[in-house]
Amino acid sequence: MCSSKIQQVFSNGWDGYCRHFQPSEQQEKAAYCIMNCKSGAFGYNISRCGECGCLEFHANSCRNRNCPNCQAVLKELWIDRRRSELIDADYFHVVFTIPAQLRPLVYANQKLLYALLHRCSAETLLELCENKKYLGATPGIIQVLHTWGQELNYHPHIHCIVSGGGLTKTKDLKLCSSRFLVRIEPLVKKFRGKFLFYLQQYYGENKLHFPESCRKLRNRYDWNEFMDRLYSTGWNAEIRETFHGNGNALEYLGRYANRIAVTNTRIVHVSETEVSFKAKDYKTGRQKVVTVSCVEFIRRFMMHVLPCGFQKIRYYGFLNNRWKSKNLAIIFRIQGHRRFRSVLSGLSMDKVLLTVWNYDIHKCPECGCSSMRHCGRTYAMRN
Repeated sequence: MCSSKIQQVFSNGWDGYCRHFQPSEQQEKAAYCIMNCKSGAFGYNISRCGECGCLEFHANSCRNRNCPNCQAVLKELWIDRRRSELIDADYFHVVFTIPAQLRPLVYANQKLLYALLHRCSAETLLELCENKKYLGATPGIIQVLHTWGQELNYHPHIHCIVSGGGLTKTKDLKLCSSRFLVRIEPLVKKFRGKFLFYLQQYYGENKLHFPESCRKLRNRYDWNEFMDRLYSTGWNAEIRETFHGNGNALEYLGRYANRIAVTNTRIVHVSETEVSFKAKDYKTGRQKVVTVSCVEFIRRFMMHVLPCGFQKIRYYGFLNNRWKSKNLAIIFRIQGHRRFRSVLSGLSMDKVLLTVWNYDIHKCPECGCSSMRHCGRTYAMRN
């Protein structure tokens, strides 16, 4: 019995997908987790009421980062951890996107070029913000990699939340003097220049794998022509919303941090062979319904399963993991206060569920007493 619409799509179409395509080990793992999440395949936790003796069996979730059933708790815990790191300043949402011509090459070199996307986005923001024409200080940056568009097409891009305040080289705090972070034109040019500079290095070091559609790029003459076209192509970087109540910035990014390519709420209808889902049409700004076969839906979904161990969320500037605690202590001391503090830190999972969703797992469904206690666990073997 499928507990979600996306599970149903995978159950209906996975065998057909495997007949037409060769999933990677990581994609197979993601599909197995999605199809078996909360089904009992990962075992059960058993609770017993101390008053009436009622027994409850709770099927375990898969905890895979691609599973639509497993992101809600992760999202709340992530937001709570970041809450205590917010400084009292404006925050900006910046998005970096690569041209469509690069997408086949990026997909064939995911681990290498996704990391390059992160690196170039961060270096661009840090170098421009440290320029005295703009912020004149090192901001805090949180970056999230997304690889999809609304119709599940392949569209790699980086979302960044950038603080409108940062530390100078003398460890003074400097804030934006206006509702302005950096100009778009130098943002685009610097990002493009950095990405193509490093890409050329990778080519010279033979680090790139060329798929069938890009095989001719192995020829240096064709490669040079390809690079010339990329330099003359319009790249896209934009600064979207500015958050003046910085708590809003975190809630906003929280929606991005643990988001997957498509959620159950966007699925309109699932049949044995087809699936319909909602998608935003960026040309009109309106929502539309896209209908594809279950196999095609899975093909699109699988494109967004990240390489094993790849960190899609990264931190830069004064939020760099190595110096974060020291930098934040300096900023909070200068500002004289810490506006937000962690609420969920150190809480057990039952306390998290009660705090965030007011859901008491200790409440007995039979007698209503708060006396349900964990009394065991069963394990299931993978077939």
